[in-house]
Amino acid sequence: MTNTVDNDYLAKRQLKKGTAGWILLAGLGVSYVISGDFAGWNFGIGEAGWGGFAVAMALMATMYFALVLALAEMSAAIPAAGGGYSFARHAMGPAGGYLTGLAVLIEYALAPAAIVIFIGAAVEELLGINGPWVYALFYAVFVGIHLAGVGEALKVMMVISGLAVFAILATAVALVGDFDSANLFDIAPSAAAGASEILPFGWYGVWAALPFAMWLFLAVEGVPLAAEEAKDPARDMPRGIIGAMVFLLGTALLVVILLAGAAGAEMIGASGVPLVDALKATGSGSLATVINVLGLAGLIASFFSIIYGYSRLVFALSRAGYLPRFLSLTSERKAPVWALVVPGIFGFLVSLSGEGDLILGMAVVGATLSYALMALSHILLRLRQPDLARPYRTPGGVFTSGLALVLSLVAMTGVYAFDPRAFNYTLVLFVVGALYYALYGRHQRVAGTAEEELALVLDAEHSLDDDSLADARTAGA
Repeated sequence: MTNTVDNDYLAKRQLKKGTAGWILLAGLGVSYVISGDFAGWNFGIGEAGWGGFAVAMALMATMYFALVLALAEMSAAIPAAGGGYSFARHAMGPAGGYLTGLAVLIEYALAPAAIVIFIGAAVEELLGINGPWVYALFYAVFVGIHLAGVGEALKVMMVISGLAVFAILATAVALVGDFDSANLFDIAPSAAAGASEILPFGWYGVWAALPFAMWLFLAVEGVPLAAEEAKDPARDMPRGIIGAMVFLLGTALLVVILLAGAAGAEMIGASGVPLVDALKATGSGSLATVINVLGLAGLIASFFSIIYGYSRLVFALSRAGYLPRFLSLTSERKAPVWALVVPGIFGFLVSLSGEGDLILGMAVVGATLSYALMALSHILLRLRQPDLARPYRTPGGVFTSGLALVLSLVAMTGVYAFDPRAFNYTLVLFVVGALYYALYGRHQRVAGTAEEELALVLDAEHSLDDDSLADARTAGA
């Protein structure tokens, strides 16, 4: 069953067009991820040793780069705000589209809740205050900035991300003179099967370290959620997402190699603030204080940008009828008000648990599941719709997306190796979301096919643009 809609329905559900060029899109991708360079990834060294973590990082970097190349093709060909949901709906129909969107939504709704807990810990270290009021304040302020409009929000994100990147570069410059390759392998081999000086916890450690390696790149796949707000999606989306991934590879290599190489893998693998502790260990205490403050900027950048991501996904799912339709209503500034506010309230309530590591693990499960479905979407679109206009084509074609598919499934099992609770809780959420679709959501769709839905959106945009032009001419006359 589908429901018919008219231009009035879509007129109330429009995002601001032409806001973001490829540089802003790349900045958005960096903002999504940059907090991961400051903390979290390093616990993977504690699970696998530096050598084992380097293997895990190489695998996850390969997965993300392959996925990004596939997403670059799909986002240029299908420029819709739903990102992975929109691609999967074209490839696998309404159910496949919804389930992919659900997996992404689990990731994007939970990740800010985990990050705000880490923000609270950073604020407590700096100011001595923490708790629910701190979480509520950060949600209120940054949701409020998004409500002011996407252009303003993206520019604020660029500034905050710039501060975080400066902190990473300044740390790298300070540590490069203290680098000693022997420090990378200062963890003694354990009794685990296959353990060695390079892999002190064996191959099991590499498996358990995969979720931590993902933290260096997690959420870069969210760039296509800005497709409807890009100036020229066919050109800007591939440049933006690939540019972000290349930049993030660079910052990841800096922190992974230089921190352990300067301060020792054993210390970095147990640190809550690895950049700060590495600087203190090498005698750069004054800079460590500055980096401690700027580290908060990194957390805020990811918190802020993932709020943007979840709002665009909820907007797209709601506009298509899968979620309650009021969630896709937009303001005069073309901001999706309820798509920002409702998941923000949900995230705040989740943050009250205080279990940042568990919440983060659940977000990673949702992420890996969505990666598998998005990679599969690329393969199916290549096979079933070979004539689809593709302004950008993925190098390697289905081999590239097939590699992303296999590695994403391996990464998902890595979460189970580290924390079975996170794996099981996320599956429960996914089943609940799937039941919602089966019992209710599938009957509320506004279009029978993905092509019909995209055509409705594009036709409404053109009609509204024509009306605006006519109004301007009338006012000028």
